[in-house]
Amino acid sequence: MKTGRRLIAVMVAAALLSGCAIFGRSKDFKAFDQQLLTQVTPGKTTAQELTKLFGAPNAVVKLSNGNAYLYNRNVSKSLGLWLVLVTFIDMDTQHDRLVFFLNNNDVVTNYGRSLEAADAAYGLPF
Repeated sequence: MKTGRRLIAVMVAAALLSGCAIFGRSKDFKAFDQQLLTQVTPGKTTAQELTKLFGAPNAVVKLSNGNAYLYNRNVSKSLGLWLVLVTFIDMDTQHDRLVFFLNNNDVVTNYGRSLEAADAAYGLPF
């Protein structure tokens, strides 16, 4: 009789503790080529040249003295642990951003960058 109870207890424990772990990463990320940024010269580079180098911007913001071209790319990494009774999930999303400021003549006046997508990491979900 004790063997039957132990077997049932082991089966119940195995069912409750069984689960799986899932690793995920966004697949649509393509890093900015930092070498292309060396080809951008404030006061000389035009909007047309920017789109040849980086493609169409994700957004164009109209400013009082021109436009801003915004380029954004991100990486998401996630780790999930599914157990029968509980689920743990951790997701880390980091961004690469380029912002180019253009005057009314569509010439770059200044630009900024934030390249942090490589810092995305898998983490424990608790």
